[in-house]
Amino acid sequence: MTGHLKISEALRDVKVGKVWFDEPMSRHASLKLGGRVDALAMPESEDQLEVLVRRLKENHILFLPVGNLTNILVRDGGYRGVLISLRGLDRVMCSPAEDGRFWIAAQAGAALGRIVGLAAERELTGLEFCAGIPGSVGGAVWMNAGAFGTEIKDVLVSVTVIDGEGKKKTLRREEIAFAYRKSNLPENAVICGACFALSKGHSGQIRDRMAEILKWRQEKHPLQYPSAGSVFKNLPGLPAGRLLEEMGLKGRRLGDVQISKKHANFMINKGQGTASDMVKLIRLVQEAVQKERGLFLETEVVIIGEES
Repeated sequence: MTGHLKISEALRDVKVGKVWFDEPMSRHASLKLGGRVDALAMPESEDQLEVLVRRLKENHILFLPVGNLTNILVRDGGYRGVLISLRGLDRVMCSPAEDGRFWIAAQAGAALGRIVGLAAERELTGLEFCAGIPGSVGGAVWMNAGAFGTEIKDVLVSVTVIDGEGKKKTLRREEIAFAYRKSNLPENAVICGACFALSKGHSGQIRDRMAEILKWRQEKHPLQYPSAGSVFKNLPGLPAGRLLEEMGLKGRRLGDVQISKKHANFMINKGQGTASDMVKLIRLVQEAVQKERGLFLETEVVIIGEES
């Protein structure tokens, strides 16, 4: 790939953590498919992340921050630039707040499951809705992840980002306008971490609610196959899965990528699926919904890179 030399030169003589060149995303993404990226970088501290972002900006190298790669699809032609994996930034801490509540501060790469577990351990309520969501803190904030009528914005206190000039700053919840599966954080901002406010609860009730949610997910979602979670955003008053089921699209398959027979808003990799298979199946669904219902389904999965 032509970007290797430029990226290597831009990062020469600086510590930015681990860097893999010409890296296949099938090794890292939850879908177990995806093309190669020019470079996958994994900083091990926020200072390294700042240096990495500044160097890439100064050298006009395209980059995209990613968390646990549970919601990203890289086309088979690959991504011309750097994917910045935030998995190395995974510190989490809990502390009392002045108003009687408690704060959980987590770096962007920390798994949601980890902060949900910490909250339960400390008998703190407010994050139960995240039980079973496989993403990271950064991705959850960026996408305003939600379930069962609650969203990340409802428990968020602040977000720390690296801005377009490569400088770190903290934004209060009130400074960020959230919408369904969307935040208005600047596109060139990189999330470093977030702080959440939780209240003291009852251990039994918290754990019962988490168990109830996890059981529901196990019954409804095809967890035995690689997937990226919900593929499409819900429409107002109409869940995407229900719409696709009504249209008889459950089980539709292209190559080794299939619309789950268990939940129609999941696409699963049956073993040898390709990004091209999944992109074509997504387009097939969108065209069918547009033609039959006059509606446009927007993807929740982020699709990047070039066609094969």
